[in-house]
Amino acid sequence: MPVICGGFFDVPEKQRAAAAIEVQMAEQGFWDKPDQAKDVIAEGHRLKNIFNPIVAFRKRLDDLQAMVDLIQEGDEAEVGDYVKEAAVTAATMLPELDKLEIESFLTGKLDKSNAIVTIHAGAGGTESCDWAEMLLRMYTRWAERRGYQVEIEDLMSGEEAGLSRATFRVIGSYAYGYAKAERGVHRLVRISPFDSNSRRHTSFAAVDVVAELADDIKLELNDADLRIDTYRSSGKGGQHVNKTESAIRITHIPSNLVVTCQTERSQLKNKERAMKTLKSRLYEKIQDEKRAEMERFYGEKGDIGWGHQIRSYVFQPYQIVKDLRTGFETGNVQAVMDGDLDGFINAWLRAGCPLKRNKDIKIEE
Repeated sequence: MPVICGGFFDVPEKQRAAAAIEVQMAEQGFWDKPDQAKDVIAEGHRLKNIFNPIVAFRKRLDDLQAMVDLIQEGDEAEVGDYVKEAAVTAATMLPELDKLEIESFLTGKLDKSNAIVTIHAGAGGTESCDWAEMLLRMYTRWAERRGYQVEIEDLMSGEEAGLSRATFRVIGSYAYGYAKAERGVHRLVRISPFDSNSRRHTSFAAVDVVAELADDIKLELNDADLRIDTYRSSGKGGQHVNKTESAIRITHIPSNLVVTCQTERSQLKNKERAMKTLKSRLYEKIQDEKRAEMERFYGEKGDIGWGHQIRSYVFQPYQIVKDLRTGFETGNVQAVMDGDLDGFINAWLRAGCPLKRNKDIKIEE
């Protein structure tokens, strides 16, 4: 039974909006402000990417219904091939319907935005730092599967191995809408490769996800509230890296939020990217406070340790990955670590579909 949320399938409304954009693009002086023009064009593409698949699916559904009508009206001995064709068509349409259903849940104001993801190693020392690096690889593989682009913002190595912290951007349509399902503490159970006695260890890492703030959302910051520090980038060296203080650390004093960026060679570019990340995190925090549900996004993680995890990854003595919020689980641990996360994300989106909150929702059987 597909669940239709939040007016996602209101095709005529989105077609009218896209048509209005086409008219706007044809107006004289449209390209006088290139940045705004690009945003308008991007919105037009986004709308078309929503309603075009729905229109195509409905056409196939109408064709299938017509075939079913012919089968019902025809002679049983003559419609055998049509029955087989109808069954095959219906089977191929089910995954498409499932995809449209999942997309219908992405109705949040910032769901279409890029995502800024930060991984923090938690309780477990070297083990957790190694686990944080494994999670970075897992999310990179997941992004590649979806056709997203990944840009590393900041990496802080662990004392002996792995990563103490990693921040990266996932760039693509609805990256935040999907990635926000990963916000929380992730727990790993395995036989430690760092333990000479081959004992089982439990490690934790926290994943934080915020939406990259769109240009049309303004958030002004007081310079007096910011502390900006520069330092030399960490990394493997080269002709430029590690030789100049190009890395940037910005602290927002009232909220105590800290962001860093050392990806670019230019200190100015690193500062611009760090400011954008800071604004995105502040906006997310402000929105949470307005909704009076801070624990849903930040408090939910709590300590990065026992009793706060959202998902467990067990490598030994058996193999299973289980999401403790939805109950979704799989025994194919290797596939998950290679980025096969859609089952967990889809289950979370289905569980969080605002059926109990929104009044403009209908259910169709």
